[in-house]
Amino acid sequence: MQSKSTTVSRRSVLQGAAALGGAGLFPGIVRAQGAALETKAAKLGFIALTDAAPLFVADEKGFFKKHGMTEVEVLKQSSWGTTRDNLVLGSKSNGIDGAHILTPMPYLISTGAVTANNVQVPIQILARLNLGGQCISVANEYKDLKVGLDNKDFKKALLAKRVKTGKPVNAAMTFPGGTHDMWMRYWMAAGGVDPNRDINTITVPPPQMVANMKVGSMDTFCVCEPWNRQLINQKIGYTALTTSELWMNHPEKAFAMRADYVQANPNATKALLKAVMEAQMWCEDPKNRTEVAEICARRRWINAPVEDVIDRVKGDFDYGTGRVEANSKYQMRFWKDHASYPFQSHDLWFLTENQRWGYLPANLDTKALIAKVNREDLWRAAAKELGVAAKDIPASTSRGVEKFFDGKVFDPANPKKYLDSLEIKNIKAA
Repeated sequence: MQSKSTTVSRRSVLQGAAALGGAGLFPGIVRAQGAALETKAAKLGFIALTDAAPLFVADEKGFFKKHGMTEVEVLKQSSWGTTRDNLVLGSKSNGIDGAHILTPMPYLISTGAVTANNVQVPIQILARLNLGGQCISVANEYKDLKVGLDNKDFKKALLAKRVKTGKPVNAAMTFPGGTHDMWMRYWMAAGGVDPNRDINTITVPPPQMVANMKVGSMDTFCVCEPWNRQLINQKIGYTALTTSELWMNHPEKAFAMRADYVQANPNATKALLKAVMEAQMWCEDPKNRTEVAEICARRRWINAPVEDVIDRVKGDFDYGTGRVEANSKYQMRFWKDHASYPFQSHDLWFLTENQRWGYLPANLDTKALIAKVNREDLWRAAAKELGVAAKDIPASTSRGVEKFFDGKVFDPANPKKYLDSLEIKNIKAA
């Protein structure tokens, strides 16, 4: 939807470009403070996962309305593939304008790597929605192994099963090239399992994980909550590890919008972003966590028993193996530790891993792509208008050198060195 204020917004874009020397793709948004909203409407998608909580809370607690976005629809998607398809369509064609999304997906959609006929649909990341909070779960068939970070015994059991049955063993994730795919592959490869040769990596929508493990469709899966906890409550499997044990406070989901929506509606985009950021602050507050869980559990959102949701939203982990951690340091973060800020260095890691596994070409110009997709400039503008404390606004677009559980190191200044250090990979020829 576009109103008569189009001329004004175009003028502000030009003024912003002049002021910033042309920095960014749509720099006028930075200068649009206080300007009228071009639209009050947006259609935002989500998957039934607890890291979509900021969108649920922004809707339920009136943060969208507070910022003038009175016609926001937050719409459940059945799978990440559906989210992709509806983003490609856009709301004008009965799709969506933006979404709670796996961080790599805006890049995969923008490059056409995962779209029908490789159609490139520019998508932009406005914020990170959370850090950590995902888990890798294992079927009770392997309960005696008490699988954890060290998966060497699990590797032996999987390969033995493959030899005995003559059938491949399955590790499930939620979208090829997405975050869960990256965590499963990283963990497997660190233990010497080649996820392209030794096992089958299959795609299963998050809400279908538990039912599929119950009937034996997979031996292990990676997903967000409440599905890992539900697996334990239904006595089907257990939690091997939380993904922040692989990489402490790793980036996870993002809040992203179609670039044409951002371009046409710069002020509305910023209003949406401010609403989501305020919801993230609300979700982070420990005194709100019980209500966050209750909201997530509701039928219109995740539609799961609150007992499957509440413990891990509060940061309490019963792994189902006798290991129990209260107020775990590995719990999901919505705002603390710069959780909301979309570090460009983190996007670079995801692109590098997608190159590692052959989803993206080795000669991809990652710097240019990140400049188009990552809109951390909008986040900073929104933070300034919200009065976010200086300590909560990162000084750099890079979080610096990242360290992983297996001793590997990712220096954003030298991604090739990191890639070269990895023994198991499947890099597509340039």
